[in-house]
Amino acid sequence: MKKYRIYIGLAVIIIVLILLYVFFGSTKTTTETIEVTVEMGTLEIQVSTSGELEAKSSEKILGPSGLRNFRIWNVKIDDIIPDGTVVDSGEYIATLDRSELTNRLQDNELDLESLDTKFTQTQLDTTMDLRNARDELINLEYNLEERQITVDQSIYEPPATQRQAKIDLDKAQRAHSQAIENYQLKLQKARANMAEVNTKLRKAQREYQEMIDILSEFTVYAPKAGMVIYRRNWDGQKQGIGSTVNVWDPVVAELPNLTEMKSRTYVNEIDISKVKVGQHVIVGVDAFPDKEYTGTVTEVANIGEQMRNSNAKVFEVIIEVNEFDSILRPAMTTKNMIMTDVIDSVLFVPIECIHSNDSMSFVYHGWSKQHVILGKSNENEIIIRAGLEEGDDIYLVPPEGAPDYSIIPLDTAIVNHFMRLDEEKNGKKEEKKELTPEELREKLMNMTQEEKMKFMQENPDLMKKMGGGQGRRPGGGGGRGK
Repeated sequence: MKKYRIYIGLAVIIIVLILLYVFFGSTKTTTETIEVTVEMGTLEIQVSTSGELEAKSSEKILGPSGLRNFRIWNVKIDDIIPDGTVVDSGEYIATLDRSELTNRLQDNELDLESLDTKFTQTQLDTTMDLRNARDELINLEYNLEERQITVDQSIYEPPATQRQAKIDLDKAQRAHSQAIENYQLKLQKARANMAEVNTKLRKAQREYQEMIDILSEFTVYAPKAGMVIYRRNWDGQKQGIGSTVNVWDPVVAELPNLTEMKSRTYVNEIDISKVKVGQHVIVGVDAFPDKEYTGTVTEVANIGEQMRNSNAKVFEVIIEVNEFDSILRPAMTTKNMIMTDVIDSVLFVPIECIHSNDSMSFVYHGWSKQHVILGKSNENEIIIRAGLEEGDDIYLVPPEGAPDYSIIPLDTAIVNHFMRLDEEKNGKKEEKKELTPEELREKLMNMTQEEKMKFMQENPDLMKKMGGGQGRRPGGGGGRGK
């Protein structure tokens, strides 16, 4: 029994030792052995964005185009076939709301009936007025003839009787002439009234016929074969059932040309300076992860915009897809890898290897923190300009005891060399300003002794100028006094 307990105790101790080794010993080994090798090769600098496929060109399916003539500015979509439906030429697409135009049509019918009645009434009134005027003119002609007969018969009458007969004849002639003139005026007025009423009637008839013709356009059909794609509003929402069609741009849907596609994407303002027209792009489609296409940047926006539901500023970029594939459809999400730069024969390491302390970047190399000068980077790797050699092994994550490692800085001349290269490349190298002796003295007063010595060695000409200035007395000496 005692031996049995001893065996159990030994087994427990062994198990505890194994567990301690698994939880502590294995972790230590794993941490210390996660190393990567500095590689030499070509590094591709990329900007990764998500975008959406669109057709490069498309034919618009239009609704009624003459509604603004009747002061109708918006029309709702009552019914439309599902987005992405393939249709043949002449097939049904959508039905628009006719209610407002139908009400206008009913009002126009009433106006048309009223104008038609008015036209008939004016026509009858004019006929009667002109008939009366003609009858009166005939009666005046008879009266004139009678007066003429009276004058002819009065030659045997006394002079006074003859004179009275001539006066009556003159009155009859004047009345007849006035009647003729009045008839002409009445005839012109009647024609004008008829023309006015007729014009209003024809206008109402034309509007009525236009409404009838436009009413037939509220049922929309496909102008040609293709895939129907819903149009998007200014806020990005699809224009489906219940959406409003503006009469100034009466597009109900679109028939895209699927043989030429483009990806519309947005690049963060941090990366937009890297993106240029003509750059090569690798385009992937989320719906088909195994597919990959090539593309070219064709447009880069000059002005940024606010991304919806975010404070980020982005710039619109258009990428044209080079290949045609029948599986590509508008509104598919794309992953675009824009190749902004390809750098040959450079050293690079994973970005995770880089650490920083204040303004200094370093890697864990051997038993120290090696100071390095960095270059451009992509999403995974970064260029090492100085501090490491090809084949060096560095830690991917800080090893055990990393905080106690000492930093091995690069030589100052190397650091200054790369700083000058960066300044020249960015056009930020400042031109040296010629200082006066007084400015030189003030600058030297603010330097330490070591900085003074270094400055004097680097600028001997300036020091000679300063010495020449000190040798002169204030106000200039050597001249004779007056």
